[in-house]
Amino acid sequence: MSEDQRAPKGDPALAGHDEEAPDAGELLREVLLDERYEPGMRLLDRQEVPLADDGLPAFVPEHAPTPLRSSYIYLSVVALICGTTAISALELGARWSDLIVKVPVIVGSIPLFIAMGEAALRIARSVRAWWPISRGRALFRATWVATIGALALIVLAAVIAAIGA
Repeated sequence: MSEDQRAPKGDPALAGHDEEAPDAGELLREVLLDERYEPGMRLLDRQEVPLADDGLPAFVPEHAPTPLRSSYIYLSVVALICGTTAISALELGARWSDLIVKVPVIVGSIPLFIAMGEAALRIARSVRAWWPISRGRALFRATWVATIGALALIVLAAVIAAIGA
């Protein structure tokens, strides 16, 4: 079988063009020149902020991360475990004066207050960012800040009840 018979017929429009596809390494090097890249970081395709059906952006990018952003999950987990322990003990008949309730409430309230403050700070910043774009969305987020404040008062009441018992 001759070479002409084995080779598939190519697109006649490409006849005479000997260009090769760009080297993937060269393309990647161009991406790695981004000054925001750090070793171990995922490469992100920078895209425009998508618009919702009403013509407003779907989100407002966060320009200044909150101080404890990387610790938020860990603080929440400690609060969750302590809260679960205290609530389970109360459901099983323990009193507020028992150590099985007092210790988790006091220990868990500290990271919970920190996590709630962190969340309130992020949401309050988003209120300022959304205000000139969509006041309705800004007011919705302001309602969440008020809700976090009310929940913090409930947690404070539980801590006072545990300490005073």
